[in-house]
Amino acid sequence: MGDVISIDGPAGAGKSSTARKVAQELGFLYVDTGAMYRAVTLAAIRKNIDVQDSEQVTQMASKLRIRFKKIDGEYHTFLDGEDVSREIRSTQVADLVSPVSAVEGVRKVLVEQQRKMAQDHDVVMEGRDIGTNVFPDAEYKFFITADVEVRARRRMKDYQKNGQKLNQKEIVEELKKRDKIDSSREHAPLKKPEGAFVVNTTDLDFDEQVQIIVNKVKQ
Repeated sequence: MGDVISIDGPAGAGKSSTARKVAQELGFLYVDTGAMYRAVTLAAIRKNIDVQDSEQVTQMASKLRIRFKKIDGEYHTFLDGEDVSREIRSTQVADLVSPVSAVEGVRKVLVEQQRKMAQDHDVVMEGRDIGTNVFPDAEYKFFITADVEVRARRRMKDYQKNGQKLNQKEIVEELKKRDKIDSSREHAPLKKPEGAFVVNTTDLDFDEQVQIIVNKVKQ
């Protein structure tokens, strides 16, 4: 088993971009677990499966093949061999990913895959339950957070890149709703892992938040 750097936190806090850069600087494999749950959600939408039907969603998730591949310096998410990096960032997927993530069977399927990824590699893994559930014994644990208004502005830029137009107020409400679902779900809720170093990115620029993590690990 390789070294594991776990990075947890709420939606829009900057986990993905920060984790990608940390992995690059340290030469670790980057794993975006949120993208894995989004890929399962996209598959459910495409197959017209009710996301509230936990048995069907779990059965479907167990047959999916989700992989990450670096192309021209960018990480892409592949679902059964298809690049779905753009599709999983749609508002439709964002609206349904929390209930899918709350399904115990889906979490078991994906956690098993996530642990396998760390067997042969040093990994930077980010999500909502990495330091609490997937790798509770990770040597390096971080919890990234930021004010909801700041998170909304960042998320708005992501949507604009995909050609989707939402106003900041709508995104604030979406994030508050997701925070509530993620932190109150029965299985592996979002919370700060024991012993995690908290990085509040509200007043930090991107390079600063990356360096805080890299420096902590190198210490």
